[in-house]
Amino acid sequence: MDKEIRIKVFRPFGPAIAEIDIPNQLVKKLNEFTDDCVSNEEKRKKLDASDHLIGQVHQEFHVAKEFYEKHLKKFLTTVVESYVKNINGKQIKSFKVLNCWIVRQFKNEYNPNHYHNGHISGVGYLTVPKDMGVHKNEKKKKPNGKIELIHGSRTFLSPAQYQITPTVGKLYLFPHYLMHTVYPFNTDGERRSFSFNSEVDEDIYRATYAG
Repeated sequence: MDKEIRIKVFRPFGPAIAEIDIPNQLVKKLNEFTDDCVSNEEKRKKLDASDHLIGQVHQEFHVAKEFYEKHLKKFLTTVVESYVKNINGKQIKSFKVLNCWIVRQFKNEYNPNHYHNGHISGVGYLTVPKDMGVHKNEKKKKPNGKIELIHGSRTFLSPAQYQITPTVGKLYLFPHYLMHTVYPFNTDGERRSFSFNSEVDEDIYRATYAG
């Protein structure tokens, strides 16, 4: 990338999560790609991913291979390399995206609790509503439209859940096995994101289990 990528790694529980700023130009390109697919019935049908994903959402479609190669590959390779090195000091030599897709979520839609395949997964935000709507009880937590990461069981000084408010231009990386869900919101507008699953060097992945 033309300028250094900012990466913040944090551990709300066991697994390390990374927060990364997506370049504005890349957000724009992804939105243009999505808008083109939405308006082009042939592309929409060709790239449809709804049969392979579990989201109860308006629309899900794959990112075209040629778009990925031209606009996303270098960025994702760079951030995953940085993520792995930040956590265990190892330099990956292999990086392969297994799948990459767009999610368009609207009022009252949601994504049930699930996990991914591969080694490292990610979600980046492209469009979000101005607000996520009203809450039944303003004194309680407000999960509308948020992604919630879940790991293990709550214990003393160790939470099991961590909520993230989607923000345009933010990308989050996490290990593939990390359970997560996306809550519905009850206002007009689109919550648009892209996700991916990837694999890195098998020896680096397996070394985790070897101690």
